[in-house]
Amino acid sequence: MIVVTGATGNIGRRLVGRLLEDGVAVRALTRDPARAGLPPRAETVRADLTDAAALEPLLAGADALFLNLAAGGQEAAGAVLDAAVKAGVRRVVLNSSIAVTGTPADETNFIARMHAALERAVRDSGLEWTFVRGADYATNALAWSASIRESGVVRDAHPGAQGVPVHEADLADVAAVALLDRSGAHLGQIYPVTGPEVLTVAQRVAAIGAAVGRGTRVEQISEEAAAEAMSGPHLPKEAALQLVRMFGGTVDTAPAVSDAVERVTGRPARTFAEWARDHAADFS
Repeated sequence: MIVVTGATGNIGRRLVGRLLEDGVAVRALTRDPARAGLPPRAETVRADLTDAAALEPLLAGADALFLNLAAGGQEAAGAVLDAAVKAGVRRVVLNSSIAVTGTPADETNFIARMHAALERAVRDSGLEWTFVRGADYATNALAWSASIRESGVVRDAHPGAQGVPVHEADLADVAAVALLDRSGAHLGQIYPVTGPEVLTVAQRVAAIGAAVGRGTRVEQISEEAAAEAMSGPHLPKEAALQLVRMFGGTVDTAPAVSDAVERVTGRPARTFAEWARDHAADFS
């Protein structure tokens, strides 16, 4: 039995499907099972990850846990981890971030700081562990869906910002291999997971245009305007501005491309063009 947190998220939904295909029992945790839309073979369970007292029964009988900080935040993820230890779960695969470097620099970046703290908690838990450090999620491009549908124009502060967008299915596949590992080959491993190619924002927008069969382009705006558009209840403007400036730093410095997907799964990482075709309906 494998417990999946964030089961209705982009990675979690793919992971649930992949584990079921492999014939594994899955307990999918979600706030609203009635609206989850997960396969009927999954045991879809209502879970409030902020209620620490109710978590241990949700982990009962589980062999492994997929832990995603995005499912409820840092405090909730820590509570789930504690419950897993008490429930006798043997293994945890953590969906972490490639922003974590294992150096003092982790304390200067709020994304790295959150994930590094959770990685430390997992190491200290005594459980078997694997860290899947995801890079630039291709699904971040879904933030452009409304503007592409309406006008074909994406407004961004740094059209030349470079990234290595990774398909959520690749993150799920790497996590599944680690969760199902019987050889011990993936225990204590840290996998920085990227897509197969460096692309600018402008190139990604063009790839989406090709997938949906319409002209698309990027209109450059100020960092302030970009941060304002990005901020919301869960992302203060100050943090959004930090993100925008971090993206700006990649204009002249391309991030590294990892071969982790191929090493772990035995097949090449999916391209952003594949991702755009898979999500064409979101932009049409």
